[in-house]
Amino acid sequence: MMTAEPLHPYKQAGLVCENAPIPTWFGIGGHADCLVTPGSVSELIHALNSDGPVRVLGEGANLLVDDDGVDGVVLRLGSPTFKGVHIDASTGLVRVGAGTDLAKLIHATTKAGLSGLEGLGGVPATVGGALVMNAGGKYGEIGSSVLAVKGLDRQGRVVELHRREIPFSYRHSGLDGLVIIEAQLQLTPGDPAALRERYKAVMEEKSRSQPLKENSAGCVWKNPVLPTDIDGIAAAGTRVPAGMLIDRAGLKGLHCGGASVSEVHANFVVTAKGTQARASDVVGLMREVRRRVLDRYGVRLESEVVVWSRRGDGLDAV
Repeated sequence: MMTAEPLHPYKQAGLVCENAPIPTWFGIGGHADCLVTPGSVSELIHALNSDGPVRVLGEGANLLVDDDGVDGVVLRLGSPTFKGVHIDASTGLVRVGAGTDLAKLIHATTKAGLSGLEGLGGVPATVGGALVMNAGGKYGEIGSSVLAVKGLDRQGRVVELHRREIPFSYRHSGLDGLVIIEAQLQLTPGDPAALRERYKAVMEEKSRSQPLKENSAGCVWKNPVLPTDIDGIAAAGTRVPAGMLIDRAGLKGLHCGGASVSEVHANFVVTAKGTQARASDVVGLMREVRRRVLDRYGVRLESEVVVWSRRGDGLDAV
């Protein structure tokens, strides 16, 4: 009598797709050997019980996947279990699942008359992804609204962190080692009409200054802190826009294959629609931009875009 071959733990975990496309806003890149969409926390724990790398996919908005794809397990928290939103408009307390689309959360909280997230309008991310990178911009960061975060460590153990235990700073949270499953936010009751107007103003400003209709991953580089004084720009110790340095270095329009530095905003790399752009084009362009800015200003740009590959993650691993 034949018996079924036992499944590896992560193949018991919800919807499993092998050699699955990884959707990113660049619209390019390789596949995942195994893409898992767990339907529950217990299935997520099973998926974490894997010997290989485990990566978490959010909106794919600030992600570049190497042309050769990635090994291990890619998790996507797309099931309803990880998308719940509970809003208490009287207290401003919000409990939200990590797989929730940030834009939808902003709309819901603004409609409820709660202030704190409307300045993040136009930031494409899931709540979990936004927390990991402490997403934000000139109008604020998501970390400012966090009360607590719940997640799982690599061993599948539940970890709950209070705000004071999370080292939020510019584009940093220290939460990289967790698979975030839920967050509690503290927002401030306000006037819904005024909040809608502020949100609308933020979106109008971004539509004027950013190439929102093109394939990109948002801002490619973190805004650097100048190591030395730069005449005409700022003094040492000042955080300056990466896009300004790239623009002043004359790099708008610089291209590599199907990827180019945006003519609209120099901190965006865009991939032309209908071309044969590859992830290697974006990587090559990023390296060249970093080299030229370093040569010109003595500033080494740090990638805000997350890069995944079989050889390790990060721009220098590809």
